[in-house]
Amino acid sequence: MHDSAPLTESAATTDVPSLDVDAVRAQFPYLEREDDVVYLDSGASAQKPRAVLDAMYAFGGSHYANIHRGVHVLAREADAAFDAARETVAAFVGSTARETIFTGSVTQSINLVAHSWGRTNVGAGDEVVITHMEHHANLVPWQQLCIAQGATLRYLELDEQGRIRLEQLDEFLAGGRVKLVALAHVSNVLGTINPIAEVVRRAHDAGALVLVDGAQAVPQMPVDVAALDADFYGWTGHKLYGPTGIGVLHVRRELLAGMPPFLTGGDMIRIVDFQETSWADGIHRFEAGTPPIIEAVGLAAACDWVGAIGGPAAVHAHEQAITAYALEQLGAIEGIDVVGPRDAAGRGALTAFAMAGVHPHDVAEIIARDGVCVRAGQHCAEPLHRALGIPSTTRASFAAHTTRGEIDALVASIGRVQSIFG
Repeated sequence: MHDSAPLTESAATTDVPSLDVDAVRAQFPYLEREDDVVYLDSGASAQKPRAVLDAMYAFGGSHYANIHRGVHVLAREADAAFDAARETVAAFVGSTARETIFTGSVTQSINLVAHSWGRTNVGAGDEVVITHMEHHANLVPWQQLCIAQGATLRYLELDEQGRIRLEQLDEFLAGGRVKLVALAHVSNVLGTINPIAEVVRRAHDAGALVLVDGAQAVPQMPVDVAALDADFYGWTGHKLYGPTGIGVLHVRRELLAGMPPFLTGGDMIRIVDFQETSWADGIHRFEAGTPPIIEAVGLAAACDWVGAIGGPAAVHAHEQAITAYALEQLGAIEGIDVVGPRDAAGRGALTAFAMAGVHPHDVAEIIARDGVCVRAGQHCAEPLHRALGIPSTTRASFAAHTTRGEIDALVASIGRVQSIFG
C-alpha cells in the first residue's frame, strides 16, 4: 500500500535530532496492530503512549480512592497523587496550581468562564469579540451569553491567509465597550497560530480581558501562560496524549474571588445551611463533585512523557517539519486547495483541504480503505467554512509520532480518490 517511503524513516527527523521519532513510535500500542494504520487525526484526539496508560492503570489499580474525603491510606495516596498532578499540569504550561482548575473539557472550561465571569461582568450594551475561525466551543457560549445579557458579539475577520486583522481589533477596542476578547491560540481548521501576546497587550490597554482556547496549541508547541498574560487559558487532556474527560482552565488569581461557581454541590463549599451556602476559596469552588481523579493522573503522566521525549519545543520542531512537508506535497496535487497560512512556521500541525469536485466525506471514506485516518466535515467550525465559501474540508493533523512516510501514504491515497472521480 505505502510505496513512497517507509512509515518509520530516520530521514524524516534529520532536521529535529532531539526527537527520536522511531523511539517515540515504539511507545504507542496502536502501532502494534496487525493492520497498517496511518493515524492523521491527532487534532481530533491523540493516541495514548504506554506511559500514560500504565500510569492510569497503576494508580487505578493500587492507589485509588475518592479525594478530599477520607483519612485512610488509599485516600491519602489519592489526595497526594491528585495534588501532584495539578502541580505537574500547571508547571507544564507555566502556570501555578492555585490558578489551575480541572474541568471535564476545554468546552466546559469556556462555558465556566462565560457563566461565572460573563454573567457577572457583561451587560447590556457591552461587547464580546471573537474571530471567524473559532471552534463552536469558543463561539456558542459567547453567542448565548450576549443574547441573554443584551450584549453584542463582534467578529474579527480574517485575511486571505486566515490571519486575524489586528487593525480591526483596534477599531473594536477603541469603542470602549469590549469586555472580553476570546480567540483560539491555534485554529483547528486553518492551523493559524494567533499572536496571543499582542492581542492580550492591546486588549489590556483598552481595559478588556482575554480568554484563549488552547486546545490545539498545548499539544503542538511550548505554551507559557504567565508570559502570554491571558486572563483565562483553557485546554484539554485528550489532545495531549492524555485521557478524555479532563480539561484545564487557568484563571488569573485575582479574578477568582469575583466569580461565582459554575456548578454547585459537594467539595466546592465552605458551609452549607438549610437557608444558604458559602463557597470554598479560589479554584476549589469550581470543582464540584468527584473530579476526574484517574484522568488527572493520566494527564500529568502525559505532560511528563512529552518532557521525557524532548519537550514541547522538540515536538513543535518535528511537527513543523512534518507540516512543511505536507504543505509541499499537498500543494503539488492539482485540484487540492489547502486552507490557512502557506508557511508552516505560521501554522499548527494540521492541514485542512478541499478537493475540487469531491465531497470531503468521500475523500475520507476512500482513503480510510487504505488505513489512512483523517477527519472530514466542518470540524465544529461551521461559520468559518461559511466565511471561506466552502461547505467542508478534509483535515489531516499530526503528532510527535507522525512521519514523512505517513504523509506519502496520505498523498498516494488522495491519488486513488482522484482516479475514482476522474
